Amino acid sequence: MALWTSAEAVAATGGQTPVAWAAQGVSIDTRSLKPGDLFVALKDLRDGHDFVAQALAAGAAAALVSRIPEGVAADAPLLLVPDVLQGLEALGRAARARTQARVIGVTGSVGKTSTKEMLRAMLAGQGRVHAAEASYNNHWGVPLTLARMPIETDFAVIEIGMNHPGEIAPLARMADLDVAVITTVAPAHLFAFENLEGIAVEKAAILDGLRPGGVAVLPEGLGVSPILLAKATETGAQAVTFAAKDADWQIASAQWGEEASTVQAATPKGRRLFRVQSPGQHFAVNALAVLAVAEALHLDPALSAQGLGRWLPPAGRGQRERIITDPVEEIGFDLIDDAFNANPASMTASLDVLSILQPTDNIGRVAKGRRIAILGDMLELGETELALHAAIATHPAMAQIALVHCVGPRMKALHAVLPSPKRGEWVETAAELLPRVRSLVDAGDVVLVKGSKGIKVSLLVEAIRKLGQPQAVEKQDVKDAKGAE
Repeated sequence: MALWTSAEAVAATGGQTPVAWAAQGVSIDTRSLKPGDLFVALKDLRDGHDFVAQALAAGAAAALVSRIPEGVAADAPLLLVPDVLQGLEALGRAARARTQARVIGVTGSVGKTSTKEMLRAMLAGQGRVHAAEASYNNHWGVPLTLARMPIETDFAVIEIGMNHPGEIAPLARMADLDVAVITTVAPAHLFAFENLEGIAVEKAAILDGLRPGGVAVLPEGLGVSPILLAKATETGAQAVTFAAKDADWQIASAQWGEEASTVQAATPKGRRLFRVQSPGQHFAVNALAVLAVAEALHLDPALSAQGLGRWLPPAGRGQRERIITDPVEEIGFDLIDDAFNANPASMTASLDVLSILQPTDNIGRVAKGRRIAILGDMLELGETELALHAAIATHPAMAQIALVHCVGPRMKALHAVLPSPKRGEWVETAAELLPRVRSLVDAGDVVLVKGSKGIKVSLLVEAIRKLGQPQAVEKQDVKDAKGAE
């Protein structure tokens, strides 16, 4: 069954096409285009019209365009519309309207993508799930995700992000949500907002996209939680809270392990036991929101917990792996790849995880195994960015970290206030540190690499991987010294 026939696409967009065609998918990039896709000629750094001929030659079923590109015949399979982005948005709205899927929208300053993937895992055993493979959460990513949604979808998970005020509400309305989740509100994108309250107002705008009777899953215990709850009241949403001790969904007790967390949640319907296959309380808190969504959708609690237990953090977002440097002795070090995004909240959560992981002594050049952090700039934090970077030094988890290397002009503020025993190297760019990677890491260490995508500390992740042979870390139950809460 085709995702889009030419007749359906014309009806959705009001466009024109000279020939009949049928598309199996939707693509915006010729590098990932598959034969049978509808190619959408968006204009960004490059004009997609320049690639239409290439897309058709590669087997595209048709191309969504606002003009006939040079070198393309007038009778080629083109869907001609006045504006390509608006045409894509129309496809997205039509895809949403024609399906009976229950749609969950996810936003928040931290944890959007991880929560989206937790939801995908939780829902997978209970119906046909549609969600973007990447963080397609902006003005073109949301309509693209919707336009790719098959008509037979049972559940859709739509990640919604923002950089400036006014972005979230129209995307949420386009998605026409049954449930909206706000993971948290924290300092991020402060360059575009006056304060945290402004960020909260923008995040709360996702509730404008809820259908009548929709459910809002909201974090309790934040200074800005009243703003979120007031928005729920304003929109008529049913508010369900999580995270704090007075929330509807909260952690009653937990075992925080090096490889997983086992949590007993207190809920409006009694205690629920679940497991998250990754260390860190922040992942467990996000899992509360995911299970609250399952409850809102009236899904089977046991199947939901089982599905959630299959989730693993994706690459660049806290994924942990063992790098074997001596295959004969089977020794090496652990790497935590968290190089995709960073702001103060996610930075402290990652440092918390690093602080509970145990290095191994007496297997490397340095007798004592170390916890090492390689930290890159946190971007888009506005006028207080240097103070926010320097404040990392006072986070309690730093007491358990042996050495901190800093990357980027903003991280120089942290480097300057670190105690001298913890103060590692500082470099302007990640590339400058590449030649010295081998000397930074030793067998027995646990190494965290964390930073905003733009500072490119992912280059260091790849260089560190090449020091040995990556292997998945075997899952096991290890109770944290803090014990149950």
